[in-house]
Amino acid sequence: MTLKDKDTTMFGTKIYNCKTDKTGILLYTWTNTYADGDVPFAKCVDIDGKVYNTPMDDISPIEE
Repeated sequence: MTLKDKDTTMFGTKIYNCKTDKTGILLYTWTNTYADGDVPFAKCVDIDGKVYNTPMDDISPIEE
């Protein structure tokens, strides 16, 4: 399986996930294609070490 528009330029960016209320690190982004449109997604890892996929709308970068 290949990911559509896989992009690793934001690798290592600290993020805040508003759905889980946890911080984490972004690994890469890609476009998830559904029947009714494309949705930008991200693969992240949270502070507990859990790797998950989430829509980009649910996360925001943390600036230090």
